[in-house]
Amino acid sequence: MESKVHVGIDISKISFDVAIPAGTKDGYKHLKFSNNAEGFKKFITHLEPMSHCVMEASGVYYLQLAICLHEHGMIVSVVNPLTIKHFSQMRLMRAKTDKKDAAIIAEYGKVEDPIQWKPRADHMLQMQQMQALQDNYVGQLTRLKNQQESFINSGISNKILLEIIEKEIEHITNQVKLLDAELLKITKQHHNDLFERLQTIKGIGKRAAMTLILITDGFERFENYKQLCAYVGLSPRIYESGTSVKGKVKICKMGMARMRKLLYLCAMRARTCNKACKEMFERLTEKGKNGKLALIAIANKLLKQAFVIGNSQMIYQEF
Repeated sequence: MESKVHVGIDISKISFDVAIPAGTKDGYKHLKFSNNAEGFKKFITHLEPMSHCVMEASGVYYLQLAICLHEHGMIVSVVNPLTIKHFSQMRLMRAKTDKKDAAIIAEYGKVEDPIQWKPRADHMLQMQQMQALQDNYVGQLTRLKNQQESFINSGISNKILLEIIEKEIEHITNQVKLLDAELLKITKQHHNDLFERLQTIKGIGKRAAMTLILITDGFERFENYKQLCAYVGLSPRIYESGTSVKGKVKICKMGMARMRKLLYLCAMRARTCNKACKEMFERLTEKGKNGKLALIAIANKLLKQAFVIGNSQMIYQEF
């Protein structure tokens, strides 16, 4: 069987650099193309049929190229930029140029052979964009409320200034509610059965169920729950060395902050109402594990339960 050729792509808004395996000094032929339809067409002429194109998830800049390559029958992988960064650090790579970045992405592809990317359905892309805007609004709300409190507590408050802030808070709050309603509408339209079944897991509410459906493409994106756990970034990271270094347990943050926060809140509820999670929490705390580690374990348990429900036609049942 012919082996795949792993091609690294470092992409930006205007252009993308490519590293294609070749018999050169550093092992790669380096090319640069415009990040548009004409550049895509030129790039494809340099690819072999078995090419596996690997690129970072750089905002939205990768999307059109990834779709084009997929439509031309190429294998495409889109990976977390942090993954590439850590891979580069492990190899003590100091120089950072577009050419070097493309080469390290190609090396990562060759070593790890990442999972294949597929274009998302239109409604999933719409939901993704809505959640991105919603996250932006929530950040604005937090800043405005903090500023409002600061102005009030200063003892020197201007009536017009406070009215402006209050109106802005009201407006953004309404926009968040509007996006919530539209996200719920799209979820029920395309994934209502899955949406309802996920909520049979005690501790998983509407928002968590909706976000799980979005990040997993309706549970079609990941082969097992460990991949999902790694993607979300809920794996506990323990910093210990010998007998003298005893660091705190932290959550690995190579994942989705929104889902991580939601699952942590779900875990706090599940430790009292979800039988399996409650038993796990009690067992871990009795062994002397700290509360944060126990909640991380519960969040992972919830992900595992959700993965099982998402990949079956069952509802969750406690035994």
